[in-house]
Amino acid sequence: MTAIDKDEIARLTEEYGGNWGINHTRRLLHLVDHIGEDIAYDADVVWLAAHLHDWGAYKPWAQDGVDHVQRSLQVVETFLTEQGYPEEMQSKVLECIGGHHSSHSKMSTEAILLRDADVLDFLGVVGILRDISKNPKDLRKGYETTKKRRERLPKTLFLESSKELAETRIRQMDKFLAIFEIDSFGCF
Repeated sequence: MTAIDKDEIARLTEEYGGNWGINHTRRLLHLVDHIGEDIAYDADVVWLAAHLHDWGAYKPWAQDGVDHVQRSLQVVETFLTEQGYPEEMQSKVLECIGGHHSSHSKMSTEAILLRDADVLDFLGVVGILRDISKNPKDLRKGYETTKKRRERLPKTLFLESSKELAETRIRQMDKFLAIFEIDSFGCF
């Protein structure tokens, strides 16, 4: 089996995805540590999937009209094959990537952990700031996107530990948004 060169993969994730890409990955891994604390899973698969799951959204590979999940699957399959990763590991990593924006009951533990962590990264203050940063000159759009995510995403979580953390993050969002609504006088 090919050893995982974590330094190189982290370097590539930062090179391709910039600070946003590597910091999103680091947040996901912290979240997985938290929500997966009492769960048996293949940490190497999750680590790889967390670093590689958005590669299809990054400049070298992103394609207009192609969903970043599908593009990531294409790019990562080629990368893992070229690097000599065993087929079983490739299959698990690709399952995690393919499921990180979907919700179905036939997912592996690793795919559920990555997906729940990705959902949680859209909640709380980090989630709000992610949405606002995508629309810095259109606060209304960021605000409305945040409100939609706040309503929709918690219902998609699988793990009880994820749901508990989501409750805390939802309370943070509610406080933040209430202050924003007051301080902006509705002029956003």
